[in-house]
Amino acid sequence: MSRTLGPARSRRSTRRTVLTVVAVAVALVWAFPVYWMLNSAFLDKVTLQSSTPTFLPFGGSLDNFATVFGDAGFVRALGISLAVTLITVAAAIVVAFLGALAISRFRFRGRRSFVLALLLIQMLPAEGLFIAQYKMMSSIGLLNNILGLALLYTAAVVPFTVWMLRGFVAGVPVELEEAAMVDGLSRTKAFLRITFPLLAPGLVASGVYAFLQAWNEFTVALVVMTEEQSRTLPLWLRGFVQASATRETDWGQVMAASTVVAVPVIIFFLVVQGRMSNGLVGGAVKG
Repeated sequence: MSRTLGPARSRRSTRRTVLTVVAVAVALVWAFPVYWMLNSAFLDKVTLQSSTPTFLPFGGSLDNFATVFGDAGFVRALGISLAVTLITVAAAIVVAFLGALAISRFRFRGRRSFVLALLLIQMLPAEGLFIAQYKMMSSIGLLNNILGLALLYTAAVVPFTVWMLRGFVAGVPVELEEAAMVDGLSRTKAFLRITFPLLAPGLVASGVYAFLQAWNEFTVALVVMTEEQSRTLPLWLRGFVQASATRETDWGQVMAASTVVAVPVIIFFLVVQGRMSNGLVGGAVKG
């Protein structure tokens, strides 16, 4: 028996080793652009234009970052992006939570059609809505306005967050609330004390999704934020690259600007990725 198990264990160990090596190789390929961006951000133009690549920024400086932070539009764009993102996250979580609660806890006419509509909305190409969005924002006076852009972002992320939170709400047995109500709690207090804490992973996952979508979005902002003083960080980054190109592109400054925009999101994602992964998986398989 032991002679039979020996080769089988050896094959499993070999297969596991091969898969590990492949996974590490794929991870390195995916991570290299981020590393190269960080590396280039500390190098000057002459070093970057050299035919010999520099893989470690020994002797580098923070001059490129100083140029980025010294740009007049950076702080303004950062403030706009933060405001739009925070409003989007808060609004999306509230609306999606109430929507998920309604379709999971209550039975009403049109419920199945509403759930189907959520899926169909996700299939609509964003580009097909640009003209309608522009005209709508123009008609209500919200062009080049933080609230207008946050409204469009919220509408874009709510369908997916409702679908994700629906799985979490449906995964919490209603009997828990009923037991708490038998013990004397009202329906509202039973929900807030028993069910709501169990939905925390889903709420975090929904918030992270909304944050990433709002922070990185470019095309909708390009359509409705047409004035220079209304630019978000992605629009500011495009303008920074274009300004650099007029005087021969300084890729060190461009990479420093990209790092300033991207690294906070990467750090934020790494901090919450465990809870977000649990939330995405849990919301996908329940309900």
